[in-house]
Amino acid sequence: MNKIKFWFNNARPTSLPQSLVPSVLAVCMALQADGFSWWLSTCAVLGVMAAHLALNLFDDYFDYIKKQSGYRDELKHEGFRARIGKCPYLTSGQATLKQLLAACVILSIIAFSFGSVVLYFRGDLVLYIVGATILLGFFYSAPPLRLSYHGLGELVIGTIFGPLNMAGTYYAACGEMSNAVVLVSVPVGLLIMNIIYVHSILDFVPDKKIGKKTLAVLLDNPTAMLAVQGVIVFAPFALVSYGIVTHLLPPAYWFTFLTLPLAVSLFYMMVEYVKHPERTFTPKPWMGPFNGWERITRAGIEWFMIRWLSARNLLAFFCLIIIIINIVTSILK
Repeated sequence: MNKIKFWFNNARPTSLPQSLVPSVLAVCMALQADGFSWWLSTCAVLGVMAAHLALNLFDDYFDYIKKQSGYRDELKHEGFRARIGKCPYLTSGQATLKQLLAACVILSIIAFSFGSVVLYFRGDLVLYIVGATILLGFFYSAPPLRLSYHGLGELVIGTIFGPLNMAGTYYAACGEMSNAVVLVSVPVGLLIMNIIYVHSILDFVPDKKIGKKTLAVLLDNPTAMLAVQGVIVFAPFALVSYGIVTHLLPPAYWFTFLTLPLAVSLFYMMVEYVKHPERTFTPKPWMGPFNGWERITRAGIEWFMIRWLSARNLLAFFCLIIIIINIVTSILK
């Protein structure tokens, strides 16, 4: 049990909302479909969670081989405001590279098992979606492609956990595809991409120094970085508006605009970070949960976490509103 907890914590479960919330959203959007299945929906969601944790550990594995963790430690000693060093369980000797690879394989087998059940009952489309997800996820940090090192990491993550995740889960849940879920998956993918992009702006200096070409490093210009940030964080609201106006989405989706203040707040904090990096902010109740804020402040990473958690909360609230809309619609139908 201790080993399971150890590897679960190492797999960065705090990032699970990026995959879990969109998966649950896809299930809720499938509730009204004729072929809806609770148990296949559950298999799909559990498979997505296992695959996400596996990909997180694979990312650690390939980054560690490239010695990225060591570089981050050096940067911290040089005084850069780099985030907490990666793979501490490896650098501290708590686990070996071989054990990490074994954990990756075990989680992959769990994900494959759930996926096989869905494939058996739903057919080949699931195979294509899962295959695309595996290729993009594995080569996110694995050679020879190392997509995250060539400015494509944000786009890859947004595509995997947004459109591919939601389309696959929706199809697993009801055995059909929907224009509405395809449309909604794009704003969701952008908000997931936003979490990673916020991360890459905050890690611009250490990433640039180690040669990791995130989108922020590729742009290498504060104005350009903020312009792209604005597109990523506000485009979801434009897409929802388009969906409502064209009757692909019901008018109730206007409630997603309740999250617009959080999007504005996040964008403002990112502008301030680029222009005045030393300025600090304190979480407000309307911004959502910021668990362990005192501990975060003591660790000296509040400048990073308030922006990262705001991006995460924006995704969660946006999806939660759509989840509620679909649940209520399903009950009233």
